[in-house]
Amino acid sequence: HRRRAIRQARWGSYFSSIHKGSRTFALLYLTTMLRLGTTFGLLLALSLVLLPLSSAEQSASSTLIAVDSNGYRIANYRAPTPTSVPHGITITTHELQELIRLQDPVLIDVQAVTVRPETEDFSMSWLPNRARFNLPGSVWLPNVGYGKLVERMDDYFRYHLARVTGGNRDRPIVIYCVVDCWMSWNAVQRAAGYGYRQLYWYREGTDGWAARGLPLVKAEPLPLH
Repeated sequence: HRRRAIRQARWGSYFSSIHKGSRTFALLYLTTMLRLGTTFGLLLALSLVLLPLSSAEQSASSTLIAVDSNGYRIANYRAPTPTSVPHGITITTHELQELIRLQDPVLIDVQAVTVRPETEDFSMSWLPNRARFNLPGSVWLPNVGYGKLVERMDDYFRYHLARVTGGNRDRPIVIYCVVDCWMSWNAVQRAAGYGYRQLYWYREGTDGWAARGLPLVKAEPLPLH
């Protein structure tokens, strides 16, 4: 009985540390208990391994699976996003208002739309399936936030970034989409890869802007060149 009580006390301390997020330990204990044949420890380790993932763990797992070796999200673009982005500064609605007031940044909307393929009768063009409303003064560059871009789309993004910034890679640029949109997250990193140095990610997008009662205007995507 004394030995059993000691073992159970040890398992209780293990549970405390494992419950804080270390599933690796649970797997190690499971292996050990299988070898020793200890029923209590075996059941405890199994219960910990089979616990459902927390929302944070699910988000991290989803991110790892859907991000490629270049750091771009390549699937499930409408899903909860991280709170930060590599090579960019995440800003709130209030901070964006201040940035607009003080530094006149370039505002880039990257909301995706359908593309009409090029044919003998029609050139490649955008086919929005509904009206888009974005922040006043924005430039709408659809689809540049996909994880992989064909050469034509990569050129499209590069060309318009250079045009709207006047070739100044230190000009503040704010990139956004809608809430829970990885397109803007990708686009910030892609712009950094082009050499732009003052990049801001407006994570809340047009949803956050509208939620504060701020105006949105009807937008048209810049044509493919």
